[in-house]
Amino acid sequence: MTGHHLEDDEETPLLRSESRKHQRTPIPWGQFTILLICQLAEPLTSQVINPFAPELIRSIGITHGDETKVGYYVGVMQSIFYATQALTVMHWSRISDHLGRKPVFMTGLMGLSLSMYCFGLSRTFWGAVISRSLNGALNGNIGVMKSMLAEITDSTNIAQAYAFMPIAWSTGATIGPAIGGSLSHPAERHPDIFGQNEFLKKYPYFLACSIPATFSMLACFITLFFLKETVRNPVSLRKLLRLSPKEAAVESEASTVVNAPLADDKSGPVPFKKLLVPRVIIPAANYAFLAIVDITLRAIQPVFYATPIALGGLGLNPQEIGWILSVYGVINGVVQLSLFSRANERFGSKRVYLAGIAIVLPVFALFPVINEIARVEGMIPMVWGLVMGQALLSIIINFSYGAVFIFITASAPNKASLGSVNGMAQLLVSIMRAVGPATANSLFSLSIDDVHHYMGGYFVYYALSAIVLVAFWVGTLLPDDPSYALEDNVKSLSSSSTSDSGPSSSSSSTFSSRR
Repeated sequence: MTGHHLEDDEETPLLRSESRKHQRTPIPWGQFTILLICQLAEPLTSQVINPFAPELIRSIGITHGDETKVGYYVGVMQSIFYATQALTVMHWSRISDHLGRKPVFMTGLMGLSLSMYCFGLSRTFWGAVISRSLNGALNGNIGVMKSMLAEITDSTNIAQAYAFMPIAWSTGATIGPAIGGSLSHPAERHPDIFGQNEFLKKYPYFLACSIPATFSMLACFITLFFLKETVRNPVSLRKLLRLSPKEAAVESEASTVVNAPLADDKSGPVPFKKLLVPRVIIPAANYAFLAIVDITLRAIQPVFYATPIALGGLGLNPQEIGWILSVYGVINGVVQLSLFSRANERFGSKRVYLAGIAIVLPVFALFPVINEIARVEGMIPMVWGLVMGQALLSIIINFSYGAVFIFITASAPNKASLGSVNGMAQLLVSIMRAVGPATANSLFSLSIDDVHHYMGGYFVYYALSAIVLVAFWVGTLLPDDPSYALEDNVKSLSSSSTSDSGPSSSSSSTFSSRR
C-alpha cells in the first residue's frame, strides 16, 4: 500500500459534519441486539455484589468488628477489577484489531463467567480479591464492543445507538442488585426452598453469583453462533505470534472492517504513537474523568446506605439497598432511551456531556443532608424521598457516557484503528476506576473515623466535589462539534505519517480555536 493511499484513508472522516443532513440510516438490529445482550453480562456481574459487599466484608472477619474499616475493604475489592483490567484492556483491544472482535469478545464473556463462579465460592477476603482480579484481567469487552458499535453504525444513527446502550447497562444494574439483595444467604431468606441446602449455607453468595455467571456463558454461545465478525481477513493467533512487529503491522493492512458504513477505509491500524495527539487524548481524558466521577459516586452509595446512621450513613440492609438500586436502574433505562438522542441532537454532545458532569455536585451535596435529617428524625418518608430523588438526579450523569463515546469514535483516524483508540480510552478509564472506589471508600472511612472525623464526617464529599470541578474543566477542552475534532485529527495524523516528530504547536492552536 502506498503512502499516498494511506494518507487518503487517514483523511477520510468517520463522522462527517455534513452527514447530519442525510436521512438517518436504520440501525442493524440483529447484530446490535446481540451486542446489547453481551453488554448486559457486564453490569450483571459487576452490580450483583453491591448489595451484599459490606455484609460479605463483615462476615469474613477481616475488619475484626471495626465498622469504620468496612468501606475501605469494599473499595479494595471493587478497585481490583479495574486495576487488573487496566493491565490488559489495551492489549485486548489491539488484539481485536488483528485477530477479530469475536474471539476477544468470547474470551471476555468466559472470563466473566469463570470469575463469578469463583467469587461465589470465596470464603476469604483474598479469595474474593483473586476472583475479581480474574474478572478484570480476562475481560476486555467494553472497548471491543464500542469498536463494533462504531463499525455497524454511521454518523446519522450513532447517537441513537448509544442511547440504547445504557438500556443494557440499566437492565443489568436493575436486575443485578435485585439478585444480589434477594438471593444472598438464600437458606436464611428463603428457608422453605433452600433451608436444607448445606452447600448454600456454606457458600451463602454462590446462588446470587451463579445467575450472572450462567448468563455470561449463554451470551458467549450466542456470540459464537450469531455474531458476525466485523474484521475482514483476521490473522490467526498462531500466525500473529510468529510474526515480528514489522510483519504484524504489514499483515494488519489486510484486516479491515466488513461493510461498516462509517467511511470507505482500506488502511490498517495506525501505529499507536501516532494516536498520541490532543484530538485523541482529550476525548479519552474526558472519558477517564467521567469514569472516576461516576465510579466514586457508585462506590460510596451502597456503603453510605449500609453504614449506621450514627456513623454518617442510613443503616439499610442488603435487600433495601438492592431495591433502591433496582428502581434507579429501571428509571435510568427509560430516561436514557427516551431523552438522550433528542438531547444530543438539540444541545450537542459537548453541552450534554458537561451537564452530566455538573449534576454530580448537588448529588454529592445531598449525602450529608440526608444523613443529618435521618439523625434527627429517623427514617421518615422525607428521608426516603430524598434518597430516591438523589438516585434519580444522578441519572443525568449517564447522558455524559453517550456524548463522550461519540467524541471518542470521531477521534479515530480510520476504522481499523477503532480498537486501538477505544483500548487507549478504556485503559485510562480502568486506571481511574481502579483508583476511584478504594479512594472514595477510604475517604469515607477516614471521614467517619472516631479519632479524626474530618469536617464533621463529611470530608469525603468535599474531596469528591473537587474532582467533579476538575472533570468539568477538562470537559471544556472538547470541541463543540465531534466532526471538527476528527477533521483536525486526521490531518495531523496524515502529516505525521511522513514525520515522526509529533504534532506541531500550530495544530494544537487549531484545535483550541474550535472549542
